[in-house]
Amino acid sequence: MSQASDEVLKQLDRLVALGYPDVADMSAAAFRALASPLVHALELNDVLTDEILLVPTRELVSPESLIARTSINRHAGFTTMPPRDIASFEPTEGFEPPEGPFYLVVQPHTGTCYLNREPDVARKLMESDDRLPLTMEEGLAIATQHTEWLEAKNGFNLLGSRSTDGRVPSIWMSQNSARLGSVWPNSKHTWLGNAYCMARVGVSLLSR
Repeated sequence: MSQASDEVLKQLDRLVALGYPDVADMSAAAFRALASPLVHALELNDVLTDEILLVPTRELVSPESLIARTSINRHAGFTTMPPRDIASFEPTEGFEPPEGPFYLVVQPHTGTCYLNREPDVARKLMESDDRLPLTMEEGLAIATQHTEWLEAKNGFNLLGSRSTDGRVPSIWMSQNSARLGSVWPNSKHTWLGNAYCMARVGVSLLSR
């Protein structure tokens, strides 16, 4: 078993423990089986390290159902945004996820190097640094798999997604829990990074 496939299985275990199969309206065994092609591809193509993040696509689990599945010291995450508002945040052009139901984010980061930057400015800086902004689903995956990142670094914007009114989603610590909210693209926050990754990889890319 490769480092990458082992890491994916660990993250899959956490998703199952947090009740993701219930959100997807299927059994734990069926949920795990959906990730099998990705795990198998990683075992055959050991080119990735364990610096990866397992992300379920929106077709498998809706983002509005996931923030409450995060858990930091037994405090469930929350949002004050209604489900329809959360669903309006779509990946922007060029940052669409690979075909699902699962894919990988390579070398995810909360973007502390882009603190106190307006989202639109931070996005241009990322482009010049050859980095990809994370989407809302990918940010929720960080809050699910790496709660310590959120606790230590407080929060981050997710510039790979945007609502129809121009807002970008954000995740930060509030009341000792993960909170899903949003900011305007021209707003600055000294305590919010702008999260990014180096690549997105799906089964089709690994199987080439």
